[in-house]
Parts: sequence; structure tokens; C-alpha cells
Amino acid sequence: MTPKPTLAVVGATGAVGSAMLQMLTHHADVWGEIRLVSSPRSAGRKAPVRGVECEILALDEDAFEGVDLALFLVPEPVAARWAPVAVAKGAVVVDTSAAFRADPDVPLVVPETNPHAARVRPRGIVASPGCTTLALIVAVGALHAEFGLAELVVTAQQAASGAGAGQAGVEALRAQLGLVAGGGDLGTHPGDVRRAIGENTGPFPGPLALNVLPWSGTPGADGASSEEERVRDETRRVLGLPGLRVAATCVRVPVITGHSVSVHARFEHPVPLGRAHEILATSPGVVLYDDPAAGDFPTPADVVGTDPTWVGRVRRSMDDDRALDLFVCADNLRKGAALNALQIAESIVTAL
Repeated sequence: MTPKPTLAVVGATGAVGSAMLQMLTHHADVWGEIRLVSSPRSAGRKAPVRGVECEILALDEDAFEGVDLALFLVPEPVAARWAPVAVAKGAVVVDTSAAFRADPDVPLVVPETNPHAARVRPRGIVASPGCTTLALIVAVGALHAEFGLAELVVTAQQAASGAGAGQAGVEALRAQLGLVAGGGDLGTHPGDVRRAIGENTGPFPGPLALNVLPWSGTPGADGASSEEERVRDETRRVLGLPGLRVAATCVRVPVITGHSVSVHARFEHPVPLGRAHEILATSPGVVLYDDPAAGDFPTPADVVGTDPTWVGRVRRSMDDDRALDLFVCADNLRKGAALNALQIAESIVTAL
């Protein structure tokens, strides 16, 4: 009998790593040894995986000896440094950071949309898109397969756990909420929220509690942010539409976990509304939750801790029979990071 492959989870102690360890407990048992790897300061600690307490190893070359597949759930600089090391040791790498997403020799994969792309990996690395792209791409990709996507305009409402490597954003928002709790007049005068929070903004460019911030990432070209450019570029790569017109605005909102995206999509062919509902209701990885009159539509508070992309408010756009408006929500730590990476990894090892 062929032994089951060895899996390394790099970044096992982070926010996405914690979600990954939970998923490994509930997913199909396709792995042999599961090796937990993190920064040296976490080495020696233990974390539960499939009911067993596993010791966390320090991130070094020895950690990848005998590893068949390595999941990288770490910031971009760490992935850029260590993913090639893992490949050199014989592992296939699935990386959730932005380190390799634009590399033409690294496929960018969403298993529900372009699973075939993971088969050809010249550098031994497969990249997973960013959490905002993953929140919308499964639903949009399903519609594209039927009607041919021509143009996309999105506004992403990004949760705090999508900033500062996850935990830093969450801790900053919770600290800010503590500072403004009980301030009944806060938010009624210019600058009063900013004064109450002071310098406690964490990884955000301003106060997030009782506020929204129309900026995420670093400065890009023509006034866009790096996050907005990534949504455009990643959507084009995953759908195989290099010339797709994409306009994206990313807004950070005071939500702990769960990205939401308002989507305006225009297609090459007319889109019967009933057929659009049927496609979304039957597509893998999508839950259609769309009865506004009954109060049925997705919100971050409802979808946190779940795996699918939830879709609601599906409607005709501006009397255009080729355009739809819809609202999508997804847990940015699960489908937006850990789940997509695990799905890629499972598809690779089952094909070996």
C-alpha cells in the first residue's frame, strides 16, 4: 500500500492556520503525518490536529524533510523566502500569500473555477488568490461559464481579520471598540471618534470602530490601492480573461470576520434572471440565500464560520438584460484563505 503523503502546515499558529487545523479534522483523511511549522518563538508549543496534540516545529530547512505538500499560510516575505526551500526539498507548495500570484510560472487556482490550472506548476508552487477575490470569484465564475463575463464593478467591504496578518487587525478593532463603548455622542461631531481612539489604529490607516475606511493595501497606479489591483489581476487570471474590464474599490469595515462584496457584472449574452438564480443555486461552493422580502440575504454575521460563498440580492441591473447586481459574503479566513488552499492541496495529492 502506498503511504499517505506528509503535509506541512506553515503558519499553523496564525488566524488562518487555526482555521486550517479545524478543517483538517473534518475533511477526508487523505494525509499521513501532519507537520505543524511556525516561527521559532512558537516552536515547542502544541496544537490539536485530528484529536492529537502535535508539537510545533520551528521554520527551518529541516522542517521540510520528507514533506510531500506544504501549505503556506504566512505573510508574503516569509513565503517568498521559504516556499522555494520547501520545493527544493521535494514538496509541492500551495501558498496563500501574494508572493507568487502574479508569476506566470505559478498557477493561480480556485478549484470550483479553474481546477485544471493546478496540474502544470513549473516552479512547484500553486498560488491561492486573495480573500476578496475568493469571496466573489466562485459565484461570478459560475455565471461567466454560462453567459461570458464582459465587465465587473465591485465594492468590497473587508473585515478586520483581513488586515495585519489576521490577528493584529482583530485585536486592533476589539481595542478600539473598547475605547468607544458607552460613548453615546461619539460619531455625532467631526473628529470625535478619531480623538477617542487616538493612536490605537493598529494596522489600519485610521479608526475603524464606528467608521469605515475606503483604503486597503499600499498605493498602486492611478490612485488605486494594491488590494484593488489584486482583485482586478487575480480575477483576470483565474477566469482566463486577460482583457476583462474590472473596477474595484476596497473598503475596510468594523466587522471581525467575513468579507462582503457588492457586484455589478455585465455579460456578453442576455441573462434571464431565473436562469441566473438556477445556476447560483446549483453551483458547487455557492449558497443562494435570496428572499429580501422575508429578510433572507447574506451578512458577515450569518456566514462567519461557514465554507461556501453566500449570494443574495440578485437582480437585473439598470434595465440591462445583460447585467446583474448581486451581493456576496464569505468567511475570509475559510474560503478566503484556508479552505481554498486545502481544496487545492487535496486535488493535487489525489491526482498523484
